[in-house]
Amino acid sequence: MFKLWCTLCTSTLFLLFNFAISSLAIVPTTPPLPILPLPAFSQLKWQQREIIMFCHFGVNTFSDSEWGTGKENPAIFNPVGLDANQWVNTAVEAGISLMILTAKHHDGFCLWPSKYTDHSVKRSPWKNGKGDVVQEFVNAAKARGVDVGIYLSPWDRHDKRYGDDLQYNEYYLAQLQELLNNYGSVREIWFDGAKGSNAPNMSYYFSDWFYMVKELQSSINIFSDAGPDVRWVGNEKGFAGSTCWSTVNRTSLSIGNASIENLLNTGDPRGTDWVPPECDVSIRPGWFWHKSESPKKLSQLLEIYYNSVGRNCLLLLNVPPNTTGLISDTDVHRLKEFRSAIDTIFSTNLAEKGIVKASSQRGGKVGGFGPENVLDSDHIWTYWAPRDVDVKDPWIEIRGTSEMLRFNVVRIQEAIGLGQRIKRHEIYVDGKMVANGTTVGYKRLHRLDEGIVHGQVVRIRIRESKGLPLISSIGLHLDPFWHPNEQ
Repeated sequence: MFKLWCTLCTSTLFLLFNFAISSLAIVPTTPPLPILPLPAFSQLKWQQREIIMFCHFGVNTFSDSEWGTGKENPAIFNPVGLDANQWVNTAVEAGISLMILTAKHHDGFCLWPSKYTDHSVKRSPWKNGKGDVVQEFVNAAKARGVDVGIYLSPWDRHDKRYGDDLQYNEYYLAQLQELLNNYGSVREIWFDGAKGSNAPNMSYYFSDWFYMVKELQSSINIFSDAGPDVRWVGNEKGFAGSTCWSTVNRTSLSIGNASIENLLNTGDPRGTDWVPPECDVSIRPGWFWHKSESPKKLSQLLEIYYNSVGRNCLLLLNVPPNTTGLISDTDVHRLKEFRSAIDTIFSTNLAEKGIVKASSQRGGKVGGFGPENVLDSDHIWTYWAPRDVDVKDPWIEIRGTSEMLRFNVVRIQEAIGLGQRIKRHEIYVDGKMVANGTTVGYKRLHRLDEGIVHGQVVRIRIRESKGLPLISSIGLHLDPFWHPNEQ
């Protein structure tokens, strides 16, 4: 009996030991600590849109000007064929999910019947003064599942209260409340510091405006030179800096200050605030529609895409409606070409044909941070992480199998939900360096200067980073529109 009892005890201990070992084996490895600051959920969603649309529309459309005087007669505003559904359909066909409308530009003319001024659609012949462009825009966007943004110009060349700090700020806040209370959910609101050199002295109560915006719509992103949620990139060319951090110290920023344009363009690796950059540029030379102008060439739009989205930014592309109230056919056609080109380039990831390897992996083969994560569809929350001890030039590579890899674009994306980290990186094909750069962020696109390359092993080496580099996605793409020798 004693011998049987010992045998049972030994068997039980053996089973418990094996269970303990197996239990330990399946305990997942914890993720690395984040590197602060981090993006908010609304900022992550904003970044993933990649391209959004601006619609500059107003009396300038009819006066053939860029900056109105504020003295325009509202009677000139008469878009007899206005169809906001056509605007939105154009955006949807271009893969755009957010549109921003100039509810009021510098001329002070309001595209909605504001009860605080008569300088609006109320005094235009369009729909006998009963029309509301903002409402038609919102209705059309909602019907197609497109999110709405609003631009309300701080500079107002018409209103007599402009120049009186208290009265004008009260007027501006009242109009903000109208727009944010009466037109449903607004995902981005746009503030700028544009002002003519002869404009009256005027102090904008930006802090009060921002508090009011967040009180009325807490999930909104506020754009301005100083954020707080999205910052200007510092130019209207659509180009970010070759180094571009989403982080910056907001105390270093101010609205309308030309001396900070370089900081806006590059960001600050030591920044304590997550304020990612937005690149605004027009599809035409001007922001408003002009009969004499034509849209940019496809090659120009692709150049802008690589230097905005491909440099950790969001592209805000202006597409202005014409005097009929429609987006012109030439612009619609160019947008379709643009979207088709982007899809042609990036819908196929040649890296998926290869085998992915790395210098090391956090947690070992069952840790959940393996190099295979860079080829899945989640470009934010699954990623490759090297081991903590692998801090000296960690690398990840794609190895071709039966055939050579043929590409001219390399895409790298970081897991920015845990912070922006990479400071310097290099790309090698079969041991030869073909590209190098600094920051990566949400997305970095390298168009190879030598054109199409053929290779068996593509290695990305991280030369410097803040903590462990976390790479969420890698792509090798063939851009048939890229001919570097013709540039």
